[in-house]
Amino acid sequence: MASENVIELTDTNFDQEVLSSDKPTLVDFWAEWCRPCKMLAPTIEELANEYAGRLKVGKVDTDSSRQAAMKFGISAIPTLILFKDGKLVKKMVGLQSKKDLKAAIDSLL
Repeated sequence: MASENVIELTDTNFDQEVLSSDKPTLVDFWAEWCRPCKMLAPTIEELANEYAGRLKVGKVDTDSSRQAAMKFGISAIPTLILFKDGKLVKKMVGLQSKKDLKAAIDSLL
């Protein structure tokens, strides 16, 4: 991970870090080979830094953490999911603008 504010999520730590979190959480489902995922990565890092302390941000590599991806029906990447109080609040598939992501995040905070 390139930012200290972005958590690497796996099948092992997903429930603890996301579903049991006391903060709203943005989860980026991605893969190394996915070009749009790579294009989105700097935006995810910027958001993680801007919302540090108020929003938890994590990334799930769908190639190595297939259970988490299957649990939330990830069929295309990038897929971004916002969670609050352990519940899925909003699911966004495909490349998203920073403006749209901020609007979705702000609606949770």
